[in-house]
Amino acid sequence: MVTYVFDGSFEGLLTCIFEFYEQKPKAVQLVWQKYHQPTMLQETTTIISSESKATRVWKGLQKKLSAQWLKRFYMVHLSELPQAFQDLFYFACYIFDNPKGAESNFGNEHVMAISKIEKKIIRERHRMKAFIRFQKTADGMYYAPVEPDFNVLPLIGTFFKNRYADQKWIIYDVKRKYGLYYDLHTVTEISYEFVAAIDPKKVNLPTELIDSREELASLLWKDYFNSTNIPARKNMKLHLQHVPKRYWKYLNEKEGKN
Repeated sequence: MVTYVFDGSFEGLLTCIFEFYEQKPKAVQLVWQKYHQPTMLQETTTIISSESKATRVWKGLQKKLSAQWLKRFYMVHLSELPQAFQDLFYFACYIFDNPKGAESNFGNEHVMAISKIEKKIIRERHRMKAFIRFQKTADGMYYAPVEPDFNVLPLIGTFFKNRYADQKWIIYDVKRKYGLYYDLHTVTEISYEFVAAIDPKKVNLPTELIDSREELASLLWKDYFNSTNIPARKNMKLHLQHVPKRYWKYLNEKEGKN
């Protein structure tokens, strides 16, 4: 078995598929380079991402798969799960090696695996839409740190652009050290340097950086949340299913309750 070490990007994944058909090894194991631990007996090939090779593979998949499945393929890559990379690789090979419509065979382990992972991605995307809380800075920017299980920022940019079209905002992924910035016109990807003045490890912004009315707005929201809460109907087990505790630190209505 040959180990393909790649950069974890979508382009890199597609390049791995291209190289597999170019080199024709018997079997391949995909490893994201940040998780790679070399061994003496391991046959390793470093795959350099190639836009041209990736484009050829993607065009090939477009001829074989529906738009829904193409979106599913991309979304599962965002899970960043080691096994997901492997499933996507062998799923693509299965699609290329069989007649059109092979993706409907849920008896195939990779087809089934991709469908299951997609459901997890969709659930995480939904939670980000529901749980993100912005803090207004002194210069009028709205800032929200997040730490999703999967890399779902590419899937929520359009939603927040449409929902908060009249205000500038940043949604920053603490775990992956990048974010989305909306300037009232377009959403762009930003790096850590863009928010260097903010400590992304801390949920709440320092007092000197927040708008003077932010504390009042937060207090009013907590009062509203508490006033609509009905203690007699409290079901903590169900509540935790919909709002897991790992998200509580980002919800100001949960402050002091974790």
